[in-house]
Amino acid sequence: MAYYNHPPVDPELIKTLTARQNELQKQVILQKPDCTITTIAGCDSSFIGENILSVFVLLRYPDLEILEKVWHYGAVELPYVPGFLAFREAPNLLEAYKKLTQKPDLIMVDGHGISHPRRMGIASFLGVELQKPTMGLAKEILVGKFEMPGPQQGSISPVVHRNEHIANAIRTKEKVKPVFASAGHLLDLETATQIALATTRKHKLPEPTRLADHYAEVFKAEVR
Repeated sequence: MAYYNHPPVDPELIKTLTARQNELQKQVILQKPDCTITTIAGCDSSFIGENILSVFVLLRYPDLEILEKVWHYGAVELPYVPGFLAFREAPNLLEAYKKLTQKPDLIMVDGHGISHPRRMGIASFLGVELQKPTMGLAKEILVGKFEMPGPQQGSISPVVHRNEHIANAIRTKEKVKPVFASAGHLLDLETATQIALATTRKHKLPEPTRLADHYAEVFKAEVR
């Protein structure tokens, strides 16, 4: 997604968002999941002009059978502000989540958890708002440094920022670029990494977020 020609952002808005982000970050808890994971939902959003379409795909775990697909389409409430994407995407994602008839044990978010400059990516944001275990699964890093993991499938390399281990670079398939798993809320990095590998099938991306991205494209046809 390309971002360009964005008008200047009101400094007061940035100040307000920063304060809210810091407030939410203090509520983030990283821990082993306190329940057996039997369902996982992947979620993703796609912008269509000044509107946004958000999707949740609920899968049974570990066999990854699709149980439910829901989506919500609405207006974007905030301008694009780097580092504050959660405030732009999350309101619509929360509306989509309400439509799930069965709530997941874990949510895999297309984006970042604590692997964020202020440790408050969209996966952490949603986790705190919903009080659900969440993890981020991203194609690129926002902050930090890492060494490329080994070429073999399942190879892992830590992503470190300010001397903190904030994510893992994971080679989900041989000869493809790694993906980046991070804990969001009520989850730990080790479990997030295990889930990312356990839900990868034929493709580079784990199935929950891959399918959410796929159905975001499918459902776009229904709103155009």
